Amino acid sequence: MLEINNFCLHYKQSQILFDVSLTAKLGEVTCIMGTNGVGKTSLLRAISGTHHRTSGDYRLDGQEIQMPPPHVIAAAGVGYVPQGRMIFPLLTVRENLETGFACLPKSRRVIPDEIYELFPVLGDMMGRRGGDLSGGQQQQLAIARALITRPRLLLLDEPTEGIQPSIIHDIGRAIRYLRDKGEIAVVLVEQYFEFARDLADIFCVMDRGEIIMAGNKAEMVEKDVRRHLTV
Repeated sequence: MLEINNFCLHYKQSQILFDVSLTAKLGEVTCIMGTNGVGKTSLLRAISGTHHRTSGDYRLDGQEIQMPPPHVIAAAGVGYVPQGRMIFPLLTVRENLETGFACLPKSRRVIPDEIYELFPVLGDMMGRRGGDLSGGQQQQLAIARALITRPRLLLLDEPTEGIQPSIIHDIGRAIRYLRDKGEIAVVLVEQYFEFARDLADIFCVMDRGEIIMAGNKAEMVEKDVRRHLTV
């Protein structure tokens, strides 16, 4: 579903990504790990189009992607859940979900029942403002909003950050369900190793803007991965 090769990214004169390459397949979770500041979020921004890469090749479902604005990439099948959730605090839960309709033709602008099955709490809070939800509920809302766009590639940037354990469990269950359906490729940025270990099929470890270690779950040595998660 996703294939990127030799991605480089700059913020003005500072280079953040150095020739990063990875693939993500339908029915798999590709987990990107590393300490803060190594380029994980920048990589997701480059894939989602919210910050254009400087160079590198990008293919989505076999189609070459140049450098369109992010709403075009979203319409092409990329759902992005940014770090910090970025929900609209003054809009209701329903209105937040409906912002995902912008990527869809009118005939598909409905909230699927699957959203309520994955995140039942949202169905009970459709009229509440997003800013009145707890952090964990906002994270569920952010993931649900991305799923409204019917993505084939789902980008999740640290979905467990600052979330209570019970909701971490619910988010993990939802990711596992999406993976097992085999219709979505998931790229997960995560620092919580136990959460990643239970979900990931592929591990990629980043340091200083590069992928320094990559392989499938069976090949990865836990102590080697953990060594790169501590400062």
